[in-house]
Amino acid sequence: MSALAAIRILIVDDHPFLREGVRRVIETQEDMVVVGEAGTGEAGVQQHAALLPDIVLMDLQMPGLNGDEAITEIRALSPRARVIVLTTYEGDAHAVRALRAGASGYLLKSSIRKELLQAVRSVHAGGKHIDAQVATNIAMYIASETLTEREIAVLSLAAKGNRNKQIAFQLSISEDTVKAHLKAMFAKLGAADRTHAVTLAAKRGLIEL
Repeated sequence: MSALAAIRILIVDDHPFLREGVRRVIETQEDMVVVGEAGTGEAGVQQHAALLPDIVLMDLQMPGLNGDEAITEIRALSPRARVIVLTTYEGDAHAVRALRAGASGYLLKSSIRKELLQAVRSVHAGGKHIDAQVATNIAMYIASETLTEREIAVLSLAAKGNRNKQIAFQLSISEDTVKAHLKAMFAKLGAADRTHAVTLAAKRGLIEL
């Protein structure tokens, strides 16, 4: 297949070894070609504008502009752009944010060798490709009660070691309100205590540690 007819791919990830590994997998295929690489979200947006690839493979956690923000900017400039997220995050909240930003695929880096090529072809054809475990997590996310912005703010401060009094002061609310938010979060997350709630929320991508 000629280079013009091949699926043109841009890789955006801040780890050179990961980019090299992905490139090697893609280069084994006659119907795909890597047309560019970027190590930051900002560079990814610029490269997309310059190259207009068929598919962008996008990491989520990068210095500066993160993956979600880069996807949003790319889609704002090119509404038909097709982006597949490559990440270590299997949490449902991370996936939901990426999909809401406009990603068409969500793939765990641990599954690259098994699923990457299928994901690229599927998304290029207009479909979507989401890692099976992540899809299950999303289904559970949709079925469960979500945390409010204030509850997430309380838990984020708790995760940093703040006591209820300190959380109340920083958010300009009463200690009783902090306790009420924590109690509600324990119920929603199925957590036994504050530490358990922080662990569960971090795993789901609701808060950053």
